[in-house]
Amino acid sequence: MTTEKKFPITIPNILSSYRILVFPLLMYFALSGNEKLFAIFLIINLVTDVLDGFIARNFNQQTAIGARLDSIGDIGTYIAAFTGVYVFKWDIISQHSTPIFAFLFFYILFYIVSFMKFKKVPSLHLYSFKTCGYVQGIFFLVLFTTGFQLWFYYLAMAWGIIACIEELIVILVLKELKSDVRSIYFILKEDNK
Repeated sequence: MTTEKKFPITIPNILSSYRILVFPLLMYFALSGNEKLFAIFLIINLVTDVLDGFIARNFNQQTAIGARLDSIGDIGTYIAAFTGVYVFKWDIISQHSTPIFAFLFFYILFYIVSFMKFKKVPSLHLYSFKTCGYVQGIFFLVLFTTGFQLWFYYLAMAWGIIACIEELIVILVLKELKSDVRSIYFILKEDNK
């Protein structure tokens, strides 16, 4: 990953910037009760999240700024998605709320610990959290298009909790903030060299 001073205009950076810019629109659709437009724009956000990482890795367009933009876009997408869940689907989810609250607890705790330690938005991009993003993205897609699937909900939240715990461990182990860390295994492997 390169370090750059100016904003490199790449497709992944444009896609990540789109996700950041559309965040207020997603929040507006959620808070105004427009579930159809909310679902459409949330799905577009989820697809652009997959595309920006895929394009960056496979076409050598990874940048430090891009990693940070992607992380900020992820935070916005999560805030919007969970706002949409609360506004549109809480009557169903509330009967099974413990997993979602546990996930949100660990997700927020990770950012608090990271800010306390490094004073920055982390962009670790662990394999576990990337996979979690795909699983939870598919869960949100299914939730807003075909309906609530209890088993899939538990899978998505459990996977998220495990991924957040790994992120917490990585943040606690790191001596300096890094991007694209992959997993705790690679951190420990580097430390033992």
